[in-house]
Amino acid sequence: MKHPLQEMIDRRRAGEICGIPSYCTANELALEAALIRAKQLGKPVLIEATANQVNQFGGYTGMLPADFYKLVLDLAGKIGVPERQLILAGDHLGPLTWQNEPEAEAMEKAETLVYQFVRAGFTKIHLDTSMKLADDPEGPLATEVVARRGIRLYRACMEAYAALKAERPDAPRPVFVIGSEVPIPGGAQEEEDSLAVTKPEAFRDTVDTYKRCFAEAGLADGWRDVIAIVVQPGVEFGDDQVFLYNRENARALSAALKDTPEIVFEGHSSDYQTAECLRQMVEDGIAILKVGPALTYGLREALFALSDMEAELVPPEARAWFPEVLERVMLEQPGNWQKHYHGDYRATRLARRYSFSDRARYYINLPEVQVAIDKLFGNLEKYDIPMNMLHQYMPRQFDAIRAGEIEKTPRALALYGIMLFMQDYEYATR
Repeated sequence: MKHPLQEMIDRRRAGEICGIPSYCTANELALEAALIRAKQLGKPVLIEATANQVNQFGGYTGMLPADFYKLVLDLAGKIGVPERQLILAGDHLGPLTWQNEPEAEAMEKAETLVYQFVRAGFTKIHLDTSMKLADDPEGPLATEVVARRGIRLYRACMEAYAALKAERPDAPRPVFVIGSEVPIPGGAQEEEDSLAVTKPEAFRDTVDTYKRCFAEAGLADGWRDVIAIVVQPGVEFGDDQVFLYNRENARALSAALKDTPEIVFEGHSSDYQTAECLRQMVEDGIAILKVGPALTYGLREALFALSDMEAELVPPEARAWFPEVLERVMLEQPGNWQKHYHGDYRATRLARRYSFSDRARYYINLPEVQVAIDKLFGNLEKYDIPMNMLHQYMPRQFDAIRAGEIEKTPRALALYGIMLFMQDYEYATR
């Protein structure tokens, strides 16, 4: 039986313009929003965890791959989404987290990482070996080095799949994403003036090198498991800037894809693109659209709006003070934003609150912040939000309530803040 993503590629080869959003998040409210939309639409939902979020040491979420899989499966069960509708994926799987270590140690850990993801049931694996390791020589990393390391991880994945299939004969065969021109996870870290689009020759070099290295490794059939290559089509975002897709700049790259109709492009850092830009990307072969920080940005934005209404309705001594709690926790634990936000106190404060890179996402799951969110929801269930006030602070939620799309509960209002971004991807990939 074909993987749903291979079926999508078959439809594209038959002339249908289609794609799929890839929701890269470990936030439970964002996962809930994605699963609710999957139930409403009746379509497969692709959910990714990165090597930073989830790994054999717990990542910044404290979860192993099997833990994340169970989290999503349990949420899906509560919402009513069957497991067959879920596509769970591992993103940037490779030596990313251990790139300051020598190849021997870093790649051994990377093998364990990918093994655990596949063994847990993840079926879309991004093999990311694009980063230099501690003992690599000076200069750019050769495509052949990237490919050989990627194929080493592919072999570990297939060993894990064989073990999984022995227990679950119906376990779907995993599919793979490769690519040596990989944007940094979570968006640009510095201000940029322009973006270089992947050159067609670089794309062809990746394809040719992987095919050759698969054959030399005795894994000639391995290429059939590859469904996509990560490229840079000219989209990115930073603290307060977004590079919108310009299809003219990517025209040569898009044309090169016609020589390999068995794969598509995967576009990372597609957050904050307009719906029309996303649609053009899908039309041009970028059929897998990764989005991550925009989801928790939408959540944070909604929680701030709910906090503004709480300030109007709830006595000070009873308020949750969510924005203040989030700010205090971020100041007390600056490790996840300090290297990324620059300038004086005012500049960094504004970035902590409003940055498109949304480093606040690392803090929303922390217990103290979750207590504030739960209290905020509880307060606004007790103190009903007037519709005229809702129109002031959440006009799009106001429209959705009047249209009968959502209920007027604080949780539903927050979830809809996430769904507003998801709807752009649904439009683009329909």
